[in-house]
Amino acid sequence: MAISKKLLSQDEVVVRHMHTHIKTLLPAIIVEVILLIAAAVGSFYVPAEARYWALPTIWLAVVALSIPLFIAPWVRWWMTTYTVTTKRVITRSGVLRRTGHDLPLTRISDIQIEKDVDDRIFGCGTLALQTSANDPLLLHDVPKVEMVQVEISNLLFHDVQGAIDADPRS
Repeated sequence: MAISKKLLSQDEVVVRHMHTHIKTLLPAIIVEVILLIAAAVGSFYVPAEARYWALPTIWLAVVALSIPLFIAPWVRWWMTTYTVTTKRVITRSGVLRRTGHDLPLTRISDIQIEKDVDDRIFGCGTLALQTSANDPLLLHDVPKVEMVQVEISNLLFHDVQGAIDADPRS
């Protein structure tokens, strides 16, 4: 879900809008694949006399288990967004209860990145935006975290075009 234009000020431009990295869904994807393989194998070995009730039961169970195991994490991932504009960093998350944080760029005093081994493999990381309040805003699993750090740094130094042009692929 992109930030609505009505929530932006008149001269504010979205530099980058993103979801957390897709790696956050990896455990759910693995579980779903295992579930589908188990259902396919189970369907193959169902005796012929039980097929009329066993096959629908197996696949209804797959659908019922997929909702909490895959669809719910996917919806949570889809509803978690980070947006960098020319004036602030905006976070939004939650499905039923939406929460968010708007951090004006003028309040940021330091930008740090942290990348674990799995973050380095997937090309993401945690971005810590430090303010004078000593309570950093942590953005977890940010895709292309170094590029986002460069964009925010450019914005802090009032180089809006440098921030927009930092990633020619976006």
